[in-house]
Amino acid sequence: MAGRDIVVVGASAGGVETIAQLVGGLRPDFPGAVFVVVHFPGSVTSTLPHILSRAGPLPARHAADGEAIEPGVIYVAPPDYHLLLEEGVVRLTRGPKENGFRPAIDPLFRSAARSYGTRAVGVVLTGNLNDGTAGLRAIKQHGGLAVVQSLETALYQGMPRSAMEHVQVDYVLNPAEIPLLLNELALQPEPHLEIVPMSSDDLSSADASDELAALDRRTQPGVPSTMSCPECHGVLWEVKDDELVSFRCRVGHAYSDETLLGHQSENLEAALWTALRALEEHSALARRLAGRASGRGHAHSAATFTEQAMDAEHHASVIRRVLKSGVRINDNADTALPTAAAG
Repeated sequence: MAGRDIVVVGASAGGVETIAQLVGGLRPDFPGAVFVVVHFPGSVTSTLPHILSRAGPLPARHAADGEAIEPGVIYVAPPDYHLLLEEGVVRLTRGPKENGFRPAIDPLFRSAARSYGTRAVGVVLTGNLNDGTAGLRAIKQHGGLAVVQSLETALYQGMPRSAMEHVQVDYVLNPAEIPLLLNELALQPEPHLEIVPMSSDDLSSADASDELAALDRRTQPGVPSTMSCPECHGVLWEVKDDELVSFRCRVGHAYSDETLLGHQSENLEAALWTALRALEEHSALARRLAGRASGRGHAHSAATFTEQAMDAEHHASVIRRVLKSGVRINDNADTALPTAAAG
């Protein structure tokens, strides 16, 4: 009888070293399969499988769409692809980004919950914001186990903290303790547990092959919000699962509330820079027209153009002060991951 042998791991900032430590403690005869998502920019070349293969006894490789799942193998999501699980098979898709990432952690966790139920073990490691929280909640609701890195050992505490706040976590461990637990769980018989019903609005109930497909108006979950998708600018639909709030647009871009706030802040800063550029261009052109009018003896026109230039310069100075002090982007917002990108 299979044990808790489907291990899904999610990490973001600071995650490469932590995952390497985790896989380094797994048994050479580990009977389960491990699936890893780290937030990589889509443009990078990832050597994470090479790093993980050298860190421990198990071989690691980038997952290939449609390949059979084998025990004792570490499957890594390639950059710019979501990694999903079906029964016995790995799937890759370039579906809509979730929380601004592809690969994202939540799609992997949801698919593991749906396809493997009580056999799934979700592990959330260091990272910012809260990708992985909704997916870990789905694993718990399907009878799986939730494991979270302890805050004092996490280089970035956003993801593990969010998981602990919104999910009934089974284990909070440091990276050296997690593989010892996984070794034990994989050898235990699969438990028969009562499954907690999922919310009818939870997208994890969707068919695996259509996990990230566009949803039409009749099947769109949740209720329309007053906000737009940062990616495609479509209407975002708000989905609530107890205190956990998420947003998804018609084509499938998905955000947690904290991630949406971070993206809105980034868009706000970009809009302010655009406004500043437009105002300075307006001022420069008005000054030029004022000089031309003055040279022709058109004092009234020159004064009008000068007034327009001064107004634009005043508004530009206000925006420049705002930009100088900094638009308040969420302190936990994910930035580029130099360590991950180098990996």
